Amino acid sequence: MQDVAFILAGFVVGLVVGLTGVGGGSLMTPILIFFFGVKPHLAVGTDLLFAAFTKLGGTVRLARARLVDWRIVLNLSAGSIPAALITLYVLHRVGPAEPAVQAIMTGTLGGALLLTAAATLYKAVRGKILPATLAAGQEERAARPRHWSLPLLLGALVGTLVTLTSVGAGAIGVSVLLIIYPLLPLPRIVAADIAYAVPLTLVAGLGHASLGSVDWPLLALLLAGSLPGIWVGSHLIHRVNERVVRSILSVLLAWAGLKLIAI
Repeated sequence: MQDVAFILAGFVVGLVVGLTGVGGGSLMTPILIFFFGVKPHLAVGTDLLFAAFTKLGGTVRLARARLVDWRIVLNLSAGSIPAALITLYVLHRVGPAEPAVQAIMTGTLGGALLLTAAATLYKAVRGKILPATLAAGQEERAARPRHWSLPLLLGALVGTLVTLTSVGAGAIGVSVLLIIYPLLPLPRIVAADIAYAVPLTLVAGLGHASLGSVDWPLLALLLAGSLPGIWVGSHLIHRVNERVVRSILSVLLAWAGLKLIAI
């Protein structure tokens, strides 16, 4: 019965991701910790590879549609992947299962969920504030960051956050991109966020696997549920009030974040 519950959890998370685009880590990690009693370091490590595999399909689809700006992906990865490797090195030195590390993980995860809840609620209230397309000749300008250092610095922040908590490459990543590239159309921001999350979560997930922080049978069950869930969600997106779903989701994420901080 527990295997069925894991598949169902994967389906629900995939469904919400398909409907809203909110990163699966924001949902899956707290579900694994609160509802299934999975230890935080195993929940984070397993969810990182879960995110890598689920977002890979989205990246391929977006790349075929020519929505991914690979320069932006490269700039963000130049900050996030080294930060992930440094964070993994620290975890390797101190041990991911140590009580102090577990406390840092849960506390940081709680803070990340609160940030994600705020970003999700903001998007639900404000809606789409950027044009879907650019006029001819504006693409080059829109792909330039406010400052050359911002992709490196904010990418490093997201890389550290994602490696510690598996949360941050979704709603927080989109918020970071909105800050760095304010003129970039929303579809390209979402595409860049999904694309750069793949190498980041893959590197962080494999690093956690080398530390023994990945439950492979659990990962297979979650993927078995999430892939159909994403497909269903992406086909229902025009029949559901996205703002209502995001508003409810932001409340649930805030509740989970506060509960993790209080542990």
